[in-house]
Amino acid sequence: MIPRLKPYFDFKEIEAILRSEENSVEKFEKEFARTFGAKYALSFPYGRSAIYALFKCLGIEDSEIIVPAYTCVVVPHAVVLSGNIPRFVDTAPNNFNLDLEGAKKKINERTKAIIPGNIFGYPVDIEELKEIKNIKKDILIIQDCAHCVGSRWKGKLVCNEGDVALFSLNISKYISSIFGGILTMNNEEIYKRLKDYRNKNFKKSAILRAIKSFIYFLATYPAFNKFFFNFFHYFDYLEGKKILGKLTQYYKEEKIDLPGDAFELMTPLEARVGLEQLKKYPEIFKKRKFIAEYYNDNLKDIPGLVLPPIVEGATYSHYVPRIKNRERVIKKMREKGVQLGKLINYSIPHMKVYQRYKDSGFENSLKLTQEVINLPIYPDITLKDLDYIIQSLKGL
Repeated sequence: MIPRLKPYFDFKEIEAILRSEENSVEKFEKEFARTFGAKYALSFPYGRSAIYALFKCLGIEDSEIIVPAYTCVVVPHAVVLSGNIPRFVDTAPNNFNLDLEGAKKKINERTKAIIPGNIFGYPVDIEELKEIKNIKKDILIIQDCAHCVGSRWKGKLVCNEGDVALFSLNISKYISSIFGGILTMNNEEIYKRLKDYRNKNFKKSAILRAIKSFIYFLATYPAFNKFFFNFFHYFDYLEGKKILGKLTQYYKEEKIDLPGDAFELMTPLEARVGLEQLKKYPEIFKKRKFIAEYYNDNLKDIPGLVLPPIVEGATYSHYVPRIKNRERVIKKMREKGVQLGKLINYSIPHMKVYQRYKDSGFENSLKLTQEVINLPIYPDITLKDLDYIIQSLKGL
């Protein structure tokens, strides 16, 4: 079975996790900021913890935050739990990102921030996003870079084209520190206020978190090994319910919540893994770009399969074609030994826990949840496996 995702770990990460090093977290923050051209970076246990802390430190409460209807559900979770109101905007008709024209129409005196999203590594239109500042100068632009580590819009790093940028670093992300999130920024005042809030309200990680990270990290090696993956996949990983599903399950359908350790600081162990991953970033980007282009070159003649665009500056955290009979395709590919993913398998305003925030149709978002599939695009997938996936899709 070819898995839909696989963390890009090797002996360098094993070595990092076993060694002792002073000030690992601070070193990771500084190197992360340097790698992506920012002045400052602050680490958090999760990306959602970072969003929560940002709103709290800036005193943003009982305000409206513009959020994509089609994004990771933990983003609005953090908005709600920080005491704010998510104002959902549908996906643009021609891409995966938030419709900026629609966002402009929802700005009012209570709007304090916008989180436009850069879904699947596709950069948001920076010029159009900046027009929002002309409508409301004090609106906070939070670039969600969970999928777009290093993405560029016309040569400019997306993460620096806003007030703050959010990165998620869990096991399934572009680069990983096992768990964790990080915020980058160039505004010194925001940095100082956020750091002060974090230092006062987040506690040093308990030994249990370090142990959990250690076990979780080691488990990825057998879990995503082809032999063991075939065995574990029997327990229905495809639906995220059993053994392997525990490695990537990040939310509960019926709850708006934060993890139990959401206010514990990043561990040195996680930071050391993150430092090794940063060194691999250029290689990861190069390989993912090659895979996306390879898929597009070889899948273009399949009837009904709508291929994702190849866009200058995109980083391809996922390769996401669309097809109407998705469940049939997933089932048939599974029978052929290929696991396909359904990463954002929901339109947030249509979820039961978010019904009270729903105010209009969100047709584009809903359509994506029904049609998008994720093909394997991890950096160490072999050319042989890519060709097998391509031929399997052509044979359906």
